[in-house]
Amino acid sequence: MYDQFNRKINYLRISVTDRCNLRCVYCMPAEGIEMLGHDEILSFDEIVEITKVAVSMGVDKVRITGGEPLVRKGIIDLIKMISAIAGINDLAMTTNGVLLNRFAKPLAEAGLNRVNISLDTMDPEKYHSITRLGKIEAVFRGIEAAQLAELNPIKINCVVKTNSDEPDAQAVKSFADENNLKIRFIPEMNLEEGSFGKVIGGEGGNCKNCNRLRLTATGKIKPCLFSDIEFDIRELGTEAAINLALGNKPKSGTVNHVNHFHNIGG
Repeated sequence: MYDQFNRKINYLRISVTDRCNLRCVYCMPAEGIEMLGHDEILSFDEIVEITKVAVSMGVDKVRITGGEPLVRKGIIDLIKMISAIAGINDLAMTTNGVLLNRFAKPLAEAGLNRVNISLDTMDPEKYHSITRLGKIEAVFRGIEAAQLAELNPIKINCVVKTNSDEPDAQAVKSFADENNLKIRFIPEMNLEEGSFGKVIGGEGGNCKNCNRLRLTATGKIKPCLFSDIEFDIRELGTEAAINLALGNKPKSGTVNHVNHFHNIGG
């Protein structure tokens, strides 16, 4: 698949839930969010059918996001269903890692290839302050479990205020280097203000080479994270929604007033 700017689109990011077990300051309000109704969220069968169509059109890379995907009931079953789709060469998940100690092995057995784990600091008190609820020890256990399950390469997503020279970012980098983990520094972003930057150590934020579409938990295909543009699969059908997203994918991001990070997956 190619968009109107001749960018090859082969990457689908799927948000499976808007719910999360943390309340990170740059993602969710302290009081949490009003949860979507069960009938508003795509079922596993819907997600699988949408993915099959996307793969038939040229997608070969899929990432599962949230919210926190591991809080979605039955997530192992969904991974097994998606991994069985012929044509997917890379099936990954972005997670905060808190529940990975329990899920890493069954995820790998279900067909998940690799994980990205969020970690912005090595300081337990700062971690708790950033996440409002989290205990950093749970993330460390999750990383160890992912290593044992060989969900490689394991990438650490570290959000930075300004640049990767910040003390917390450098401490996370040292931890990653010592434990054979890949590090990605992600500039703190704001959807409504349209502030974003290129990911250091990754491909995100580089509009010129963007290769992705996004599927929200409510069934909207979005051609760009920083755009209000979206197409409802339930109303239009999957192939039509994807083609509209391709035809309307902007040259670069601007602002997004209709989504939040907790329901679009970043």
